Amino acid sequence: MSFPPHAPQDYALLADGERGALIGPQGDIVWLCSPGWHDNPVFAALIGGRGGYAVTPHSRHVPGGHYEDGTLIWRSHWDTAEGVTECREALALPAEPGRLVLLRQLRAEEGPTHVRVVLDPYADHGRGIATTAHRADDGVWYLNAGKHRLRWQGVPAAGFHGQSLIADLVLKPGERHDLVLECSSSPLPRTGPKAEQVWSATEEAWRRAVPGLDRTIAGKDARHAYAVLRGLTHHGGGMVAAATTGLPEPVRARPPRDQRYVWIRDLGYAGQAAAAAETPELLDAAVRFVTERLLTDGPHLAPAYTVHGTPVPDRRDLELSGYPGGSGPAADRVRKQFQLDSFGEALLLLAAAERWQRLDTAGWPAVELAVGAIAERRSEPDTGLDAGGREQAPRLWTHSRLTCVAGLRAVAAVATGLPLADTCERLADALLADVSATCVHPYGHWQRTPDDPGADAALLLAAVRGALPADDPRTRATLACCRVRLADDYFMRRFRDDDRPLEDAEGASLLCGFAMALAEHQQGRRADAYRWFERNRAACGAPGLYAEVFDTARRQPRGNLPRALVHALLLESAARLA
Repeated sequence: MSFPPHAPQDYALLADGERGALIGPQGDIVWLCSPGWHDNPVFAALIGGRGGYAVTPHSRHVPGGHYEDGTLIWRSHWDTAEGVTECREALALPAEPGRLVLLRQLRAEEGPTHVRVVLDPYADHGRGIATTAHRADDGVWYLNAGKHRLRWQGVPAAGFHGQSLIADLVLKPGERHDLVLECSSSPLPRTGPKAEQVWSATEEAWRRAVPGLDRTIAGKDARHAYAVLRGLTHHGGGMVAAATTGLPEPVRARPPRDQRYVWIRDLGYAGQAAAAAETPELLDAAVRFVTERLLTDGPHLAPAYTVHGTPVPDRRDLELSGYPGGSGPAADRVRKQFQLDSFGEALLLLAAAERWQRLDTAGWPAVELAVGAIAERRSEPDTGLDAGGREQAPRLWTHSRLTCVAGLRAVAAVATGLPLADTCERLADALLADVSATCVHPYGHWQRTPDDPGADAALLLAAVRGALPADDPRTRATLACCRVRLADDYFMRRFRDDDRPLEDAEGASLLCGFAMALAEHQQGRRADAYRWFERNRAACGAPGLYAEVFDTARRQPRGNLPRALVHALLLESAARLA
């Protein structure tokens, strides 16, 4: 069965912390890894593989949809000639690590509805052995796709069309019909879940998980950003950078990235956002994961890990057509990289936890390890913060070293009276002096590296995070330079390679757009801060999911979805601008 691709902004996310699914406007779930985030997908049509699960009206229809406020419960909506059809969709909560429950509830809201249901699971991106299936006497379907064991309730009349199971359902006006799909890597429980009970538990779990966030601007979008971050956060505390792999970015000099892993930097951003929004649960999760990694790996902390804290697997390219414009990779090169700013972000995170009095006894040894790693490795070239999909060569990146200055100053502020405070202050002063001697442009702003005089919008975060004061001449000169050199109609490019206009170049960095909002707010320029916030808040589709890059010409996100660090910066901006 074919599942044609849609534009990136048309996909919605279902997630339960253990895995995530992407669903298109035709009710087509075309991406779902099982049992966990970085495992092989059972539905892989998104990136040119096989497998999907669709619920679609038979007649001509106009699609739409929305999330229920403060949840990742999605409502697919179709206007048809007969009336209105909806399908309520969710991954069930509380989640189980080895078994998912996917809920779909059809509703004939106005008039009768006739829908077609297609289930087409496959193992190993659709390249594995064929799926086998049988129907039990009670009408429940049992399927095997490689290591995946599936049970499907609600479609006893389904039949085979090739390898796909297909059913046609007719609902009377006001009628509802539940479909329940389980997928497990181990034997299924003897009895299947009851739809009404699982829906009730899922609704209650989202009510408990997402706070009201009434002290933010754009409260509904802030709650949605929090729900996305919560949905991407594994029970072990790690938060994946995105739910997908292989969605292309504007820069095609390298294959698309696999971001189904936990970046230390992203956890730092999420923790800062949670602290700003006064919602410590996400902060606690991030601190737990980062602390464990620091205690285990010390100065050899990797930039990213699996959600289980293990190394990211080596890259292997898949023989798939990929999402149009992409190629569908199955791992990332980050395993062999050194990113100095990870230690700075870790210190900023742990210091935020201490300000909230939530840093436990394991936290301080982790702090000391990170401080020691900065002292030991501060002069080593590192790969730094990725630039919209580009791998950067190891260099003495100003952003990395200023992030460490900010982290050291944050620890010094919460370690008052301890010898560690003096150690951090001295190290921060020495590192700042080194950077200032080599990375201040003749015009007074920070430049990217000692030998690259270009402006870099990521450097706006240095003052926001406290590396140096807001009124420091270098802070203000960097902000002014970004306004002149990198800004375009309240969108921000990370840096400038050439003189092409933004719509012809790499696209707008939403991370840097929200960073600009925070930087303008720090300077007391509230109106400009709001302009930056609103412009970048609008850079998404109807489901409200952000990629890292926004194509301003086509007005669509580019890259893997949803990008956690962008949702984190939106949440932090919504809290701080309030």
